Amino acid sequence: MERIDGRALDQLREIKFQPGIAPHALGSVLVSFGNTQVICGVTIEESVPRWMQFGDSKSGWLTAEYNMLPYSTLDRKARDISKGKLDGRSTEIQRLIGRALRAVVDLEVLGQRTVWVDCDVLQADGGTRTASITGATVALEMAFQSLIQQGKLEKSPLKQFMAAVSAGVFEGECCLDLNYHEDKDASVDFNYVMTESLEFVEIQGTGEEATFTEAQMLRLLELSKKGIRELVEMQKQALSQG
Repeated sequence: MERIDGRALDQLREIKFQPGIAPHALGSVLVSFGNTQVICGVTIEESVPRWMQFGDSKSGWLTAEYNMLPYSTLDRKARDISKGKLDGRSTEIQRLIGRALRAVVDLEVLGQRTVWVDCDVLQADGGTRTASITGATVALEMAFQSLIQQGKLEKSPLKQFMAAVSAGVFEGECCLDLNYHEDKDASVDFNYVMTESLEFVEIQGTGEEATFTEAQMLRLLELSKKGIRELVEMQKQALSQG
């Protein structure tokens, strides 16, 4: 099978990180997975939510918001504010981003601060959630390094780098990093969130009106591990250059 963009079955799309895209954020990056582009920005407040203020805990909190801009898709996507509520998909994705990042952040080292991670999709071509998590990790470490430089932290609360990637079965073949063309017609679709040591943070996987074999599942896992290794190296390179 030849993929629409000419990639090998085990090949990521072209990945780019543009650090410092939002000057007023403490850490920010424009991350691109092929034609999918997401701005990830991090701001930090020197306080914790009210529900954390009652007790002896000295730890902080991290939360995320995810939004697709109206022009990010072929057909205009109405802003959630115009509908009066966040749609179910956006709610599910921002919860995924938040809990994934909390898995690799030491909230006690963070101290009594609140970290806001905002992921805004500029262009969607499949994999917006995986791009958001991968980019947000870079923006988060940028923000933590800024706090260290300001003398507010002694060390980074980021315990490990983390990235996310999709893998699925398209036209009978196991493929890494699905674009929209592949994602919409995939018979099996997985999203993997993993640390740099290849520990699992979360796996989302399902057969899309289809079943899949153990061999296919293991092949998708193998592909995802390859993708995560490559993404983490690119994250570190982006930070060293940023």
